[in-house]
Amino acid sequence: MRNRINQFSPDVDMGYHQRVKILRERKLEDTKDKASYRSFADGDDYGAITPPEDYKFEPIPNHENGSFYGYEGWSRNFYKLMAEHPIHIDPCDAFANRWMNCLSWIRHENGINQFNPDYSYDHLRSEQEKYGIVTGIGSDAHFGGDYSIGLSLGWGGLLEKLEHYRKINPEHNEFYDAEVLTIKGIQVWMERTVREIDKAIEIETHPLLRENLEQMRECNEYLINGAPRTLREACQWICWFNMASREYNRDGAGCQLDEILRPYYERDMEAGIITPDEAKYYIACLLLNDPHYYQLGGLSPDGKDMVSYFSYMILEAADWLDSSCNITVRVHDGMDMDFLRKSVYYLFKNKNGWPRFSGDKALSEGFMKKGYPASLARQRVAVGCHWMSLPGLEYTLNDCVKVNCAKVFRLSLDEMMAGEGEKSTKALFEIYKKHMRRAVEVTAEGIRFHLKYQVYNEPELMLNLISHGPVEKGLDIVDGGAMYYNMCIDGTGIATVSDSFAALEQRIEKEQKLTWEEMYEVLNSNFDGMDGEYIRRMLASSERYGGGNTLADRWAVRINEHFTEDVNSMDGDGVKFIPGWFSWSNTITLGKAVKATPNGRRDYEPINHGANPHPGFRKDGALTAMSNTICAVQPGYGNTAPIQLELDPGMARDEEGVQKVCDYILTIFDQGATLLNINIINADEILAANENPDLYPDLVVRVTGFTAYFCLLTPEFRQLVVERIIKAS
Repeated sequence: MRNRINQFSPDVDMGYHQRVKILRERKLEDTKDKASYRSFADGDDYGAITPPEDYKFEPIPNHENGSFYGYEGWSRNFYKLMAEHPIHIDPCDAFANRWMNCLSWIRHENGINQFNPDYSYDHLRSEQEKYGIVTGIGSDAHFGGDYSIGLSLGWGGLLEKLEHYRKINPEHNEFYDAEVLTIKGIQVWMERTVREIDKAIEIETHPLLRENLEQMRECNEYLINGAPRTLREACQWICWFNMASREYNRDGAGCQLDEILRPYYERDMEAGIITPDEAKYYIACLLLNDPHYYQLGGLSPDGKDMVSYFSYMILEAADWLDSSCNITVRVHDGMDMDFLRKSVYYLFKNKNGWPRFSGDKALSEGFMKKGYPASLARQRVAVGCHWMSLPGLEYTLNDCVKVNCAKVFRLSLDEMMAGEGEKSTKALFEIYKKHMRRAVEVTAEGIRFHLKYQVYNEPELMLNLISHGPVEKGLDIVDGGAMYYNMCIDGTGIATVSDSFAALEQRIEKEQKLTWEEMYEVLNSNFDGMDGEYIRRMLASSERYGGGNTLADRWAVRINEHFTEDVNSMDGDGVKFIPGWFSWSNTITLGKAVKATPNGRRDYEPINHGANPHPGFRKDGALTAMSNTICAVQPGYGNTAPIQLELDPGMARDEEGVQKVCDYILTIFDQGATLLNINIINADEILAANENPDLYPDLVVRVTGFTAYFCLLTPEFRQLVVERIIKAS
């Protein structure tokens, strides 16, 4: 951790814009520091910094296996973490402190990051492994809180709320004790921080930075108990919640940032205590503190466009910072088109993968098909890697549960080839449907197990505080505290599977260039030898998913329809299941569980990324064909199957180019797309960075739903991104 105190002489320019520029350079220094920490690799950029070398947290176990579980275990360890956590003050920053560690990581580093062994799910494991299921059992945080609860009450008000409902629900004292200890831990961290700000003030010689530190101290001392009154206080409170929630279990969901903060700015302007540049400075520092997932724009519950002048200010502040960011712009009919153009302009200007874009039409109409009104569907905002959430209202496990459809396919193929029955794509698909149905059933059984026992493993002590229901009921959000349970089940490998079905249909059944036995023999040899490589290339050059009305595209529609039907049929007992197509970083690990497939993919190579085709699906790029294919396989119930694009920086170098990209965005969302992630990157630069990542500390890529500094990706993950980008270009 670097000393950031007393570095500038009094005559150096320290205006708001200059401070943000300095903070950006320091973030790059911090990024280099983090490269040696495995915890920071292959994930969101985060706002974390490395802890001092002499700092080590020792957890307090409450189980014989050396780990900690339940209300008592997590609250005691969180309080201890807050009481010992190092303090970080930067006089250029508007806000105090940064996070450095996380209880979830600490358990993992100590080799004890396992589900509470007192609650076994061994009865599910064999089929979970059989179908390559990422179960979600024991997963945390992947839902969104309602920041307005905490902003309206502050930490002191939240304590009063807890004591009020404790009297109503005395049988849930264990819940309230844990929540009170959680808040008191944060307050201890804040009190320690205020004392460190005092020390920084004493040695700061630059008048503007000293004034900033004095304001920082006043803000933080008040916020220990008080509810935010100003924009600065609101942003600092959000920083505290984000940092504490990261320290607890790496939570990263955000909020509808423009509407949450706009009232504070308007009150400050009316009172004459802020300027637009000062406000942008605060927003830039908030985005620097942690790149949580924030949505801009969209429709209000009554159907009005929420884009405001303050939405523009957030984009401008992010442009000042020019760093990794996870801002999503919600696109809908009748939106402010100037705002869309400005968003695309910044996407190409900074080339940092932000903003991304979500489609209101398909997301809202899809969620309504689950029985919810339009007013509620519009509130389900983009606050995660690929996912939507009703802030503070629903529990979801978004992005934590996946079915490895490629493994289900290979299992089905092996069963057909070992049997005495007909060998055909028709027969294979019937077997595939049977196994997929069972895979989804097993996945749902795992989710129901999680809902029943997760409270004894890892309660959501931070997000409970800004959700509607847990405090009022005295129940953890996973244990009956939520208003809605809309559980995510994502399919993975749709291109791998549809390409495989298409290759079999084309090369064996239509063209009769292979027999089933010849295909299966080379598949089991991993395409060994010259003949094997010839057959591999022949299979790989079949009509591919993403090519535009190909055999594989048509197979993908069938595969999606059956998967969606299977997931929806799991609804019951107050729990609804929502399908999506997304793999996140599991693209690599899921591939390692699957032997060679008839699309030409070798043993244990990655499956396709999300809903995207395998790289190299068409030599001409075929952006429109690919987009149409992904639009056609949207499950259609409020979760996403994202489109991932890799575009050349020169594509939108003028207003006409920006407008063409805007037109493309509007078109795909009108066709049913749900989420669009875009990388703007030069192929030569990404190749050079892959060779020497340390020479490109400021290179940001949108890996999937999140952005990350390229140098923080592991070599295996960098190569996956490189192949995707190079083949797209």
